[in-house]
Amino acid sequence: MNLYYSKEMEAKLAHDFIHVHGPIIVGAGPSGLAVAACLKAEGVPSLVIERSHCIASLWQLKSYDRLRLHLPKSFCQLPLMPFPVEFPTYPTKEQFVGYLEDYAATFGVRSVFGEAVVKAEFDEGLGLWRVKTVKEGSGWAREYVSRWLVVATGENAEEVIPTIGGLSDFEGIVVHTSGYRSGEVFRGKKVVVVGCGNSGMEVCHDLCNYDAMPTIIVRDAVHILPREMLGRSTFGLCMWLLKWLPVQMVDRLLLFVTWLMFGDTTRFGLRRPKLGPLELKAISGKTPVLDVGTLDKIKSGDIKVYPGVKRFTSKGAEFVDGRSEDFDAVILATGYRSNVPSWLKDSEFFSEADGLPKRPFPNGWKGERGLYAVGFTKRGLLGASIDATKVAQDIAQCWNSEAKQKFCAS
Repeated sequence: MNLYYSKEMEAKLAHDFIHVHGPIIVGAGPSGLAVAACLKAEGVPSLVIERSHCIASLWQLKSYDRLRLHLPKSFCQLPLMPFPVEFPTYPTKEQFVGYLEDYAATFGVRSVFGEAVVKAEFDEGLGLWRVKTVKEGSGWAREYVSRWLVVATGENAEEVIPTIGGLSDFEGIVVHTSGYRSGEVFRGKKVVVVGCGNSGMEVCHDLCNYDAMPTIIVRDAVHILPREMLGRSTFGLCMWLLKWLPVQMVDRLLLFVTWLMFGDTTRFGLRRPKLGPLELKAISGKTPVLDVGTLDKIKSGDIKVYPGVKRFTSKGAEFVDGRSEDFDAVILATGYRSNVPSWLKDSEFFSEADGLPKRPFPNGWKGERGLYAVGFTKRGLLGASIDATKVAQDIAQCWNSEAKQKFCAS
């Protein structure tokens, strides 16, 4: 397939489609920006299509105020541009968004905002990807075509709202963490937080800072690790140890140091999984919680821990251990999921079950016929950056080869 077409093909493209002379990137989050920047560095133009009206919409529009990067900045910077040296080890939400805005400006990322991709499929006749978009709340639609399609909507495109008996009958406030900003509106209220990942734990800590009375639901076993140990970030220490030791041995060391620092968390209702935190992450993608002070609040009784919810009532909840309690609000810290199967018409590369590439990291970045994925590694910004670099290099190789053919033919 070539980058240049017959006069008849050019006329058809000009009449029916917006022809993008470079890859189409769906999603203007960190993953999409990273791909666009790496492509620019390789001399390849691209177009980013974003359904929201800003870059990094998850960070700007759907995250709580106290949010910071969970990992040190050295593991979260995007390719080709480090964080400013004056940034703290764990940048704030505002600092990270500012960094992303500077990143997009530095590399001249070309974006179209306010257009949601509703369908993307490979046209065998054209030999191109056709990407249809619509503007929310209108009948207006567009169709783009390109030799390459990069899916960069990531693992966190849509909120997960679980089906819990009686939740619709609850008369208090019900909000997903995507709609939570701070504990100010919950001051003095009894709040139950469903979900014990990093977001659920941090929201509980934030609620305590505003004199709310939080209860966290811990249905399954969970690994809670200190954010730093032995004078280093826990994540950085893990990366260093894994260069020399097998995963199981690193896990044993992590859990031993954690036990010395935290003691036995089982007595607080926090059971640990049988598999170690790194092995569990590799197998299931489940991320351990990096504690930012929530565990002390649990130990002091400021945060209650309950097992799974049996059902909600109009005034509160009944739990699987037979206890019940009244609450003023429910916060669903139940995470996000990919939405790729709803718009990408390709079942070979992405799984229809979870919307993730079928091949796990590090082999899940490239599909067939010019289809790529970035931001689906379950390894955060570091994994996205690794894949973005690979995708850009692969497309650039094809771009330069076909450009050379065009030059030789002219």
